[in-house]
Amino acid sequence: MSGVFFLRGLVSGFILVFNTLFWFVPIMLLAVIKVALPFNFIRVPINKTLDGFATVWITVNGFSQRLLGCSHLLVSGGGKLNLKGFYMVTANHQSWVDILILQRVFNRQIPFIKFFLKQALIWVPFIGLAWWALDFPFMKRYSQAQLKARPELKGKDIEVTRKACEKYQYAPVAIMNFLEGTRFTRLKHEQQGDGFQALLKPKAGGLSFALTAMGGKLEQLVDVTIVYPGGIPTMWDYLCGRVSQVKVHIRLLPISSDLLGDYQQDAEYRAKFQAWVNDLWKEKDHRIQLLTEGMGKVDHN
Repeated sequence: MSGVFFLRGLVSGFILVFNTLFWFVPIMLLAVIKVALPFNFIRVPINKTLDGFATVWITVNGFSQRLLGCSHLLVSGGGKLNLKGFYMVTANHQSWVDILILQRVFNRQIPFIKFFLKQALIWVPFIGLAWWALDFPFMKRYSQAQLKARPELKGKDIEVTRKACEKYQYAPVAIMNFLEGTRFTRLKHEQQGDGFQALLKPKAGGLSFALTAMGGKLEQLVDVTIVYPGGIPTMWDYLCGRVSQVKVHIRLLPISSDLLGDYQQDAEYRAKFQAWVNDLWKEKDHRIQLLTEGMGKVDHN
């Protein structure tokens, strides 16, 4: 049986790599044109075409993953989604597999999802440049020691968020923000102390900056909870088909005007926003317990 899993992983991995390399060339060609001619009347249709390429890439990946038995998705909750909508998407983060699951669930349901990524990921062969071409925002976070040594770096991450969101003003978009800021591990969970049973503490600042930078254009928050009943998988586990089932719960919440504000300067707004995010995370923590116990109602695959 292990030989079957290994072969399935090789085939799944080959399709994923080949599909990525196939689309890399046309994506980079259009990206060069976009950089050479940075005018909105050129950028907007090119971005639409690039997102179309990426959607086909996800479609092929999803088809191969379903065909090769890479997990049965049990999806609950949800609501009315729209390809022409403006969404902020957030989810608990445990594995690189989370990204493939989110792409499978929301492909052709909402606009192509743009992820906030760590700056170092731009150096991932091929896919890093593709993310750059598709206008994924790359974030560079600075430690307290770095900020103390170089005070001029303070606020640079906010400026990057603002500039990234400016590009999303002209067409429907879904922006993804993992509020935990890093993947969940038992060690990180133990180090953070009390708070949540199955989550790391959320970081509210990035979400606030993105919502405010979009100037109220984002209409709904797509709050996603992902549970792996067999334990947190690696990408290889997933491609081999060792992850038989994944539970996904979707909750749609309105993004009201009172969620927008100056997170840095307005202490009252910051406290209210942090409380709202913490309540969101408490609900998610409870939802994870329900899904883990098998109580999540399945609506569709």
